[in-house]
Amino acid sequence: MAWVWRYENSDGDVVNPDSAAVGDAFPTQADAETWIGETWRELLDAGVDAVTLLEDGREVYGPMSLHA
Repeated sequence: MAWVWRYENSDGDVVNPDSAAVGDAFPTQADAETWIGETWRELLDAGVDAVTLLEDGREVYGPMSLHA
């Protein structure tokens, strides 16, 4: 299984931020969630407003806002 985040702007459009903060696939949901908890501020600074968690292409949850 591969867990990945989809990055979205405020309009709900998928974005690919040009940032070192963008993660690859994660082996577990816990790894993906830990990573987003550590890097959400960098993603927000890179223009990402929300994220959606995907497992092998299937939406697990989201979009989840990165704003307070």
